[in-house]
Amino acid sequence: MYVQKLPWEANYDESQMPAYTLPEVLLCQDGSTVKTAEEWMTKRRGELLQMFKDVMYGERPPLPDRVRYELLSEKRDARGGKAIRREVRIHFEMNNGRTHFIDMLYYLPAKTAGKVPVFVGLTFIGNHVITKEEDVRITGTAGDVDGAPINREHGFQERRFPIDTILERGYALAVVSYHDIFPDRLNGWENSIYKLFFSGEELKRPKGYSSIGAWSWGISRMLDYLETVPEIDASKAAVFGHSRLGKTSLWTGVNDERFKLVCVNDSGCGGAALSRRLYGETLYSMYNHNHIGKYWFTDTLEAKALHPENLPLDQHELIALIAPRAVAVHSATGDQWADPKGEYLSAYYAGPVFRLFGKQPLALEIPPEPEHAVGTDVSYYCRIGKHDLLLSDWEHYMSMADRVFGK
Repeated sequence: MYVQKLPWEANYDESQMPAYTLPEVLLCQDGSTVKTAEEWMTKRRGELLQMFKDVMYGERPPLPDRVRYELLSEKRDARGGKAIRREVRIHFEMNNGRTHFIDMLYYLPAKTAGKVPVFVGLTFIGNHVITKEEDVRITGTAGDVDGAPINREHGFQERRFPIDTILERGYALAVVSYHDIFPDRLNGWENSIYKLFFSGEELKRPKGYSSIGAWSWGISRMLDYLETVPEIDASKAAVFGHSRLGKTSLWTGVNDERFKLVCVNDSGCGGAALSRRLYGETLYSMYNHNHIGKYWFTDTLEAKALHPENLPLDQHELIALIAPRAVAVHSATGDQWADPKGEYLSAYYAGPVFRLFGKQPLALEIPPEPEHAVGTDVSYYCRIGKHDLLLSDWEHYMSMADRVFGK
């Protein structure tokens, strides 16, 4: 299927893409076909979820023996009086003395009646990059490598987090640096949450686990805390993520059904895009070009990455595992590496499962024009522009959240 000379070179020509056949999402391993929502939940969903664990993402780690919350700071007149801002350290403790912690930054609308819904996700670099507020702690320093420390500039990625707009729309926002959970590098295992559960040689590359699994686990632990916050209605929680963190938000939404809305942005291969399309980024490129697949995914995937046509699954089935909850898949025209069409088709081909629940999937196999959002329970939007997370993405996510949460 690949040109063996340089198998990681990206293909951007649809005419050069090999034909493929997708696995049937409703076809069980015993050959039977799911016909009802109950059959999906009691039979097909479980076997498909286990398949994704075995083949791609690994198991999510267990709970620690103890969790402790420490309030680091509170500012009740943040952002010119628009927000209540808190920083909380979440301590994970094991009976054998092993410990780890992550630092969460979250904002609440300062003036609102009743509890508010919440968007929950991870940041690249650290919490400080989402705001120019100099008194926000610098986090994510576990991501430092020799000669290449993380960016310490406050507000460096502020464009990706329109905090004031989110607050004005009546939502809380909670973030943690992904480096706090698992430093994004090949040898990040020993400084990750996996040190709670493994040691010695086993910790250098635990079998059956991944960094995406760790990041996803961390988001669920964030929601555990947010359930204790009196101002937040944690039954109305949305998970979001961009790029590799879009892959993470998708895996989180699949595993943690407390998230009623899953927002997936420019997630590409291993996220929303179909693996079999061989357009832009591929599974093989993630192992043989930049080597990120060696820790982003479980250890069993590498042997299968060259021939995704032989995988027992594809990403439309991952999106289907979110049903009957809502999912929003976003792409960008200038991000062909992430295969916008493949992202759309995954969302489209997940449709039969959403129909079982009486939900509205995407109606057409042909993707919409850029800047034209489509869908209700399954939605899709392709922004004109580059690989990024911008205000227009957030506007669509929040509009969908308004519908899902009845705002």
